[in-house]
Amino acid sequence: MDRSVSTTIVIAVIVLALVGMVLGWRGRQKRQSHLPRPLAVPTEVGRELLTADVFYVATTIAGDPLNRIAVAGLGFRGRATVTIAERGVVLGIAGEPEAFIPRESLRGIERATWTIDRVVEPGGLVLIAWTLGSTDVDSYLRVAEPADPTPIIAALERLLVETQTHGSEAS
Repeated sequence: MDRSVSTTIVIAVIVLALVGMVLGWRGRQKRQSHLPRPLAVPTEVGRELLTADVFYVATTIAGDPLNRIAVAGLGFRGRATVTIAERGVVLGIAGEPEAFIPRESLRGIERATWTIDRVVEPGGLVLIAWTLGSTDVDSYLRVAEPADPTPIIAALERLLVETQTHGSEAS
């Protein structure tokens, strides 16, 4: 087999792989078409509790860390800024519109070690459990510098406690 045939076969395999990836992503988007876009940031988010630079890893279906959400703004990982304020969490992923997670949508905060395309040291990811529309999802963040996620977790837990307190007062 000469070099041109080998090159053609390799290029064909690469093109088929790329077409398969595009079709797979479109299929995922179609299956998740019932999910709404994340909320836009309201004009007033309340007093800011904390802002930090993070690496946004992924948002997945709750309890299924291999099932990535393909909704616009949450589908791709990248550098981000997370702002925790009195009314919720603002997630600003580079190249995407800012997403807002109202504090009423928060379900929990945990540490995680892995998700769809990232494995780190034990507890190296911050998992924000929340509800997108009527679907429970988990968003994973990797704290940039300084590498200690404790302040982010503490601010999120404070927000979650305030949400549960306000929710029980309304009942």
